[in-house]
Amino acid sequence: MRRDKIIVDGKEYKIYIYFEQRNNTRVSIGKTGLHFRIPIGMSREEQFKEILRLKRWAVNKIREKPPEFKQKGSRAYCEGDKLQIASEEYTLHLEYKEKQSSSVRIIGNELFFTVSSSIPEDKQRKHILVLASRIIGQRKLSYITQKIHELNNAHFNVPIKKIFLKYNQSNWGSCSREGNINISTRLLFAPEEVIDYVCIHELAHRKEQNHSDAFWNLVEKAVPNYKEKERWLKENSGQCWF
Repeated sequence: MRRDKIIVDGKEYKIYIYFEQRNNTRVSIGKTGLHFRIPIGMSREEQFKEILRLKRWAVNKIREKPPEFKQKGSRAYCEGDKLQIASEEYTLHLEYKEKQSSSVRIIGNELFFTVSSSIPEDKQRKHILVLASRIIGQRKLSYITQKIHELNNAHFNVPIKKIFLKYNQSNWGSCSREGNINISTRLLFAPEEVIDYVCIHELAHRKEQNHSDAFWNLVEKAVPNYKEKERWLKENSGQCWF
C-alpha cells in the first residue's frame, strides 16, 4: 500500500493506493479518503499512467460533489500502521485477497490481517476495526477481569457473573440485573485510572440499577474525583476508537 494526495481547490485529499491480484482497476471515495486499487500485474509505467488517470477522475468527481470525510470515530488502516493502546503498541500488516470473509491473527504485538478485496471500502474498514477490536479484546479480557474482581473486593463485595470485553460503540460499559458486566474495548485507549472508574461505575450498578443520588454516592465513595474521569471520557471519546 502506498499513500498519496491530491489538492482540489486548495483542499487536500488523502489517497490510499493498493496493489492487488486483480484484473481491473478500481477507485472509490471512502469515509476517510480516496482508495485506488491497481492490478499488481501491470508494468510500472502502466501503473503510473493508471494512477494519473484515477487522480483526474477523482478531481472531477470531488468538484462535482465534495465528499465529507470522517475525522472522529473512524480510522483508516494501512500496511505498517501502529496502533497505540495504553502502553502497548501494535503493528498492523494488511493483505487483500478476493474472498468474502476477512481474518486476523496475532503474533506478539503484530496483527496480520487478510481482508476481502471483493467488498466495498466501508465494509473492509469495518472488517479490520472489528477484527482488531476482537483479537485485542481477547488478549485483554483477563486483565479487565482481574481488575473488576480486585475493585469489587476493595469497594463492593457484590456477586458477579460473567465479564465481557466487546466493541460497544454506544457506551463505555453496562451491567445487567443478572450480574453480567460488559466493558467496551474502546476503553482500552483510556488511562488506567479512567478504566478503573468505568469498572467501578458498573460495579456500583450491582447495588443501584439506576443513576440516582444513592448510586452516585457509591461511585464517589470509591472514586472521589470521578467527575474528572467523566470529563476525560467526554473530551477524549473521539480518540477512543479502533
